Amino acid sequence: MLAIEVRDLEKVYAKGVLRRQVRAVDGISLEIAEGEAFGFVGPNGAGKSSTIRILIGLARPTTGTVRLFGEDAMRPKARRGVGYVPENPCLYDYLTPLEILEMSLRLHRTAVDSVRGRAMEWLARLGLADVAKSPIRSFSKGMTQRVVLAQAMCISPRLLILDEPLSGLDPIGRHEVVDLLAEYKGQGGTLFFTSHVLHDVERLADRFGLIHQGKLRSVRSPGELVGAEDVVIVRSKGTVPLDGWHAESSGQWVIEVPRAKLWQCLDQLRHGGHVLIEVKPTLSLESAFMHAVGHG
Repeated sequence: MLAIEVRDLEKVYAKGVLRRQVRAVDGISLEIAEGEAFGFVGPNGAGKSSTIRILIGLARPTTGTVRLFGEDAMRPKARRGVGYVPENPCLYDYLTPLEILEMSLRLHRTAVDSVRGRAMEWLARLGLADVAKSPIRSFSKGMTQRVVLAQAMCISPRLLILDEPLSGLDPIGRHEVVDLLAEYKGQGGTLFFTSHVLHDVERLADRFGLIHQGKLRSVRSPGELVGAEDVVIVRSKGTVPLDGWHAESSGQWVIEVPRAKLWQCLDQLRHGGHVLIEVKPTLSLESAFMHAVGHG
């Protein structure tokens, strides 16, 4: 069964005093199977958030159709059991995390033995049990993001729609959330997410959709994103400039080379008296996107 079905989706906004027409989403068609993890990749203003707002019923499409599990996404029934995490959560700041999760469980009609018990279980899982009864207004951005994640997860969602879910989290928080989403996926959950931090979430996605200027340019698996040329990034520290290397900071250097030439590059580094810092694949949102739109 398809969890998400998008057909010829367009969204046009009228902006400014002159009501200039801006096409945020331009003819997207996409199918995401139940149990699949799909990453939606693109620069700011590409149309990612506009698409997500239509998926969860916050905006209506100008043309085209969107279905969640076979139901029109504009119908409240389609969104029952769908967890949503926006990039910039806006919660009633006088409420507490406990109140927010209890409200969400009741709105989604989640079948649980104890609404409060389920809410506290997920607040504890996200490290918020000690502040369960504190008002949201006293929280940092990272803590607020954790509340929204707990709210999305506590309803046992059949689909999670996440717009930059790692935004505002520290490195430990990002690692914990990626592990949580991996567990959800492993249990058969369906993920649709955007992120600018591919190395944090690349292990989650079965496929990536690359969007640019409102158009879906490519849909690929992570292994296909870098294209035909397998390239790695090498970083080193040293005082002597090396041919082809670029200075990143005082005494730190970087180069991108085909994997077949890696040993030659390391020999160059050794002879130049440099210390190796790291070697890693170039799989990143930036390089993947550049390959897809032809600007690599």
